[in-house]
Formats: sequence, structure tokens, C-alpha cells
Amino acid sequence: MQLGVVTLFPELFQPFATTSFVGRAQEAGQLSLALEQLREHGLGKHRSVDDTPYGGGSGMVLRVDCVVSAIEALEARLGGRSHRVLMTPQGAPFSQALAHELAGEARITLVCGRYEGFDERVRSHVDREVSLGDFVLTGGEVPAMAIIEACVRLLPGVLGNPESIVEESFGEGGLLEYPQYTRPESFRGGEVPSVLRSGDHGKIAAWRRAEAELRTRARRPDLLTGDDS
Repeated sequence: MQLGVVTLFPELFQPFATTSFVGRAQEAGQLSLALEQLREHGLGKHRSVDDTPYGGGSGMVLRVDCVVSAIEALEARLGGRSHRVLMTPQGAPFSQALAHELAGEARITLVCGRYEGFDERVRSHVDREVSLGDFVLTGGEVPAMAIIEACVRLLPGVLGNPESIVEESFGEGGLLEYPQYTRPESFRGGEVPSVLRSGDHGKIAAWRRAEAELRTRARRPDLLTGDDS
């Protein structure tokens, strides 16, 4: 996967890009991560990338010409047209299903905003708009990192145990993950369920499925839409 980020703060990505499985994926050649400094596409002596909004109002708006120039320069480095994703609280909610979809793309460009937001015309130059949720951050860098991590961990061979992707929350069954336990067997009155210590794999699988359904029903009933029970 070739993944690029347009940002005013590429330095925020340096430690993220070189640690944990994101760093390992790059070392193994499974991921190529490129950062494009939006400021390099600014205008004038101060490399300005924003301006006051037409019609008045507070804040500064990122210029469409600067943003599109940065996207196109980044794609030239990536070797071709990419799937362009705009980070914005107005976008579609990010989900595990969308992570799987994006993980199948050969090239992705994540566009991070700042200030009051983007000139509306930027939206006609991207393929989709994505939000982490119903809240507002100062910039799109943190959401971009979340999306990168969610997608990269789905690439074949990145995680040591591929079964963990199937069994975790929002996996193939669409349920929250079942409760997990490890040693000690007893801690301040909290006990590991006996079925998990039984060695009976059939009973363990049934218990995990039942617990996943109970947890999902209690915490995220919206995931059970269409369930008649």
C-alpha cells in the first residue's frame, strides 16, 4: 500500500510512522508512507495557504489552489492517482467496514485540515470525506493517524496472528469482542470463568460467542440491527 498525507504538521507523523507495526510494515515493504507539507504550496513570501472567508465570518479558510497543488504533488511521488480522503467532522463516520475497504486501495491520500476548514471547492477534488465522530479537533492529523493504523493492521502479514482480526470487535461477525482473561486465575474476588480453564474448545467457543452477543446487546445494540431476538 502507498499512503500519503497532506498536512501542515508532518513532524507529528514522524514518531507514529516509525514505531510499532506501522514502522515494521514500512521496513517489510508492505507500506510506503509519504508526507506532503502543505506550506510548500503556499503563496507569497510567507507561503500563505489560507485566507479570509468570502461573506465574512470568523477564522481562516484553506485555499483550494494550495490544497489541490499539494495533493497532485503528493500523487506524483506516489506514482499515480490515489483514493483521496478528506478529514472533516462533516464526513461519513469511520468504521471497521470502511477500514477494510480502504485497506484494499493501492494508493490513498489523506488530506488534513486546520483553521476554519477547507474552501468548499476542495470537496470536488476528493473521493470521500471521513470523520472520526461527532466532535471537532483542531486539525485532521489525529484522525489521519487513526485511519492509517486501522487500515495498515489489516494488510496481509502485518499482524503476527491473522485470526485476531477475525475475532476482535467489529470483526467478521460484526459483534464486540468477548471478554478476555489471563493469569492470575483469581484477583481480589475476580475469577477467571471455569469454562475457559476446562480445555473443552467447543464449550469455550460457544461461551465466547454468547458473551460477545451479550456484550454487544448491552453496549452497542445498534450493531444488532436486523436481529429479531
